[in-house]
Amino acid sequence: MPPETGAQREYLAALGEIARRIADSLGNVAAQALPVRMYIAGGAALHFHTGERVSRDVDAAFSHRIALPENLEVAYRDADGAARLLYFDRNYNDALALMHEQAYDDAQPLALAGVDPRVLDVRLLSPLDLAVSKLGRFAGHDRDDIAALARHSLIDAASLRQRAEAALAGYVGDTARVENTIDIACRIVDNSRSGSP
Repeated sequence: MPPETGAQREYLAALGEIARRIADSLGNVAAQALPVRMYIAGGAALHFHTGERVSRDVDAAFSHRIALPENLEVAYRDADGAARLLYFDRNYNDALALMHEQAYDDAQPLALAGVDPRVLDVRLLSPLDLAVSKLGRFAGHDRDDIAALARHSLIDAASLRQRAEAALAGYVGDTARVENTIDIACRIVDNSRSGSP
């Protein structure tokens, strides 16, 4: 992760509050079902890896089916004092993303103050798996996120191609569009790492 900035501290505190509320809702869960793992993807993961793009929502999947508590939005002030809102996206669905079967096993732990990892183990998708997850939709901000990961030297084209093609092997249907997307993404990575436009 890049050096922590004031903006990132505020964002981290807001994310920590959301995670604490989720962890608190697990108070009556049987010990053998714990910890529940929370895997953060999307713009929130990108922000922690690069310091870029402050996302307003938290995309996350869990290791168990979970009944989420109601209040999962937190108002906070960014480093400039501007009012911000961070909320948990209840509509996020990782089934529609391109995801390697080991993406969650390779996710990186994120320590959050006041969140006991023995209850809620919060993790970030690795930079490589985050980039792969962007290939299914591949909207403008997904392309920008892949470029940001490359600019920060967190991914390279060869590794992205290998991981994405391995992930694609587990999918059914016509994969031609995603195969083309992988080619485009690899060019974006090469251009971003070389400083080309």
